[in-house]
Amino acid sequence: MSRPAIAHIRLDAFRHNYRVAKQCHGGKALAVIKANAYGHGAVHCAKSIEGEADGFAVACLEEALQLREAGISEPILLLEGFFEANELPDIDAIDCLIVVHAKWQLEILLSAKLAQPLQVWLKMDSGMHRVGLSPSEYVQAFKRLNGHKNVAKLVLMSHFANADNLSSDHTLQQIEVFQNTIHELKQAINVETSLANSAAILGWQQAMRLSDTKTRWSRPGIMLYGANPIVQSSQVHVLKPVMQLTSKIISIRNIKKGDSIGYGSIFTAERDTTVGVVACGYADGYPRSAITGTPMAVDGKMTRLIGCVSMDMLFVDLTDIPAASIGSQVELWGNQVAANDVAKAAGTIAYELFCNVKRVHFQYFDASNI
Repeated sequence: MSRPAIAHIRLDAFRHNYRVAKQCHGGKALAVIKANAYGHGAVHCAKSIEGEADGFAVACLEEALQLREAGISEPILLLEGFFEANELPDIDAIDCLIVVHAKWQLEILLSAKLAQPLQVWLKMDSGMHRVGLSPSEYVQAFKRLNGHKNVAKLVLMSHFANADNLSSDHTLQQIEVFQNTIHELKQAINVETSLANSAAILGWQQAMRLSDTKTRWSRPGIMLYGANPIVQSSQVHVLKPVMQLTSKIISIRNIKKGDSIGYGSIFTAERDTTVGVVACGYADGYPRSAITGTPMAVDGKMTRLIGCVSMDMLFVDLTDIPAASIGSQVELWGNQVAANDVAKAAGTIAYELFCNVKRVHFQYFDASNI
């Protein structure tokens, strides 16, 4: 019998969430499937919306090559562009779109000898201050790239720092910086733009509709996997979880009030407690930082994590689930247990939970094909 920790991936839910993203935003959408689709499986996710997606976004050339080798023909954007000049021939050969976010990339691109011109997404630092050209640098870069023999098309883009915080006005400030800069570029009239990540799609729809839908691209990421970065968003109920992480109970212990369990003895029973040992731990991607009280479900009934998460095992409170037994299914997150709730209890975010899942068996389902 193989180890029972399984990541069930619902591809119909991924497709549903992509459609929600497009409907909310109104324009075209690049499905962000970098980091192996946030741990869900990039090729499987891409195939599930093949022919429907306007394109995909990945971090780097290696991720793009994986998709092309799998037969994905839709546009693929390299969100970090290229790291060295010698990548450009391969980028050219597999027909990728590139982000240019730094002056050194700009200079290399302008002097490169390419078989065909590339589509360039020129990134502005409108206030996040991670990567991107400052507004003054941006204007000059646009003028140099516009009409250059190595550039087939220009898309103007930026990225938000605080779109997941609806009480912050920083997103509106960034939009204003972006638009004011573009207005300086007379040649940029009707040029395509891309601002909206998942948080902006869900939380800042009015602000996102300032340009024509025909020239507006979104870049949905975490929402494609069913996790909403904005708790206050009215769209939270329309997303469907894509990953259900489950395992099974492999041992049951009865401990007395005052007894402690696990490494560090950090949990001491306040009453006689029935404890289930679950075959899943931090080596599988479940966060070691999760605290007692983190929600989970056993045979469909809500309960809680107790004690310290080990490398291969963790503890679940079965005191109020007397019917639980060896082999009972435990949902760590997914359909009943929101990944956001687990992440909050662990002091992290759903992005990290998903990306860290490993060693478990991945099983892919598509309800529309059943």
